[in-house]
Amino acid sequence: MRALIERELSDCSKPVRDLAGHIGAGRGKMIRPGLLLLSGLACGGITGKHIHTAAIIEMIHSATLLHDDVVDEGDIRRGVATLNKLRGNESAVLLGDFLLSRVFRLCTGLEPPAARTIASAAVQTCEGELRQIAQRSNWRLSESQYLEIIAEKTAALFSGACSLGAMLAGGNGRQVKMLADYGCKTGIAFQITDDLLDLTGEQARTGKPIGNDLVCGKLTLPLIHFFSSAGKKEKADVIRLIDHPRSSSKRVFSLSKILREHGSIDYAQRRAAGFVKQAIRSLAGLKDSDGKDALVETARIVARRTV
Repeated sequence: MRALIERELSDCSKPVRDLAGHIGAGRGKMIRPGLLLLSGLACGGITGKHIHTAAIIEMIHSATLLHDDVVDEGDIRRGVATLNKLRGNESAVLLGDFLLSRVFRLCTGLEPPAARTIASAAVQTCEGELRQIAQRSNWRLSESQYLEIIAEKTAALFSGACSLGAMLAGGNGRQVKMLADYGCKTGIAFQITDDLLDLTGEQARTGKPIGNDLVCGKLTLPLIHFFSSAGKKEKADVIRLIDHPRSSSKRVFSLSKILREHGSIDYAQRRAAGFVKQAIRSLAGLKDSDGKDALVETARIVARRTV
């Protein structure tokens, strides 16, 4: 899979290759393609089509990160400077577009059902991002609205990856549906814990600045829980803290302390753990296998990311 991605990124002009080298330098854990491969293993076995499609999923994810860093004005990701910080927004946006154009080319080798699944996941991802932007600094955002947003912007690609793994392994409709549901619930839990880490994590461990969601005006589950249950004065104090023109680790620490005391951090952790349990229950109909065991453990790891 990595070799296929490298080939797609090297089969271009030197200026593009130089920019594309940045992607390899900051490559993450490749969770989404990993889930695709594990889903295939749990439903019969991994083939060359799985490797091909896993590369497509990772390239889509990499493109979204390039665009996200521009939108959020991010300077650091995975412990290294972002491309927009090093080479400007134009280069970052166009490299993301280049990755997506290579995805289109790779999709021509897939059967229509697989290509449609990829297209649907990509569309939902973009819609979720646009919905989140529209809700910036909306202090009345509900938990159900938040869950709908992250189900699209994050969980759709998780779900698509898992259903593709089952589909390409020859899984039946029931297996494909089970894996799609597992991926959706795991993706939701992943995003909740990612949002928690933005408030409670350490840059040395997360690889990106803490408190970036606050700077961008994004309401995440701990804040939504707080605003739904706090008093009027408490809400006003927290809004002033969020709206402070200067971002600092001290400000994030203060907000995190308030949310912990109010029980909002614990609440979000419990909700993430609940979605992990739902994800694992989705696999109940699969026969026992190493692939199924690995999927269960992967979901559990997602919940432990908040520790």
